[in-house]
This record gives sequence, C-alpha cells and structure tokens, in this order.
Amino acid sequence: MFSQLTPEGVTADGVATVAYLGTGESRSTGKVGAMGFCWGGGTVNNLAVASPDLLAAVAYYGAQPPAAGVAKIKARMLLHYGGLDTRINAGIPAYEEALKAAGVDYEIFVYEGANHAFNNDTSAARYDKAAADLAWSRTIELFKEALA
Repeated sequence: MFSQLTPEGVTADGVATVAYLGTGESRSTGKVGAMGFCWGGGTVNNLAVASPDLLAAVAYYGAQPPAAGVAKIKARMLLHYGGLDTRINAGIPAYEEALKAAGVDYEIFVYEGANHAFNNDTSAARYDKAAADLAWSRTIELFKEALA
C-alpha cells in the first residue's frame, strides 16, 4: 500500500494530526511527539521539517530530509542508525551539518555492528537486541523529557 501514498500527502496528514493533537478537542496534553522506523523514520524526519508544533521526533534508520528544510525543525530530534547501513548512513553527514547550522536540538546515535532495521525483532538476520534496547531506552527518555 506504500506505493499508493505520496510523501507530500503523508506529511500533510502528519501535520494535520499534530495540529489536532495540539487542541483541547483531542483530549491530549497538546504535547506531541512522533516516532518512525525505516520508511516511517524518513516520514518523521519530513514531519519535523513541516510541523513547527511537533515537540519531539525519533527516527530509526530513516532517510534524511532535504538539507534546505532542516532550518524549519523546532522539535528535539533523536536519530538512530545501524552502523552497517551504508545506504541510509550516507546521508548522515549532510543532515548533521544542516542540524548544527540551524541550531536544532538533536542527538545522533550510530549502533556499530547493527544493520538497518536493528529494532525489528521479527527478523533474526537484522535484529540486534542490545542496540534495540539501548535505542528504545534513549527514545523513552527523550519523550519523557520533551513531552512532560
């Protein structure tokens, strides 16, 4: 079903969701964070660019957004990458440079020896329990701090 989606449509839906969750109508605290894995990680990166109301964003091995939009990010960013994931990791240096230049509050963690999808416990070939557990603890810590 991914092929039926457009990046622009997914981002627009995410922005609308963040906006709705920020209202009293949603019965939420109004403090919104987002997390995504793989394709969803790239989606979260794009959402962070598009939604100034997003407070925290966690991307697991997600594609990086275009550097030109990074200055729009207001969310605290937590970015997890597998050290063996050369395809996705090729974009880290430019992304980090743009994050620094824009003064974005971010952390990048590269889990050495871990593959893309290291958090996917349904794939014995990729799952790395130690990396997954550490990344998850960091994720929960960020959400507790940023959304408290």
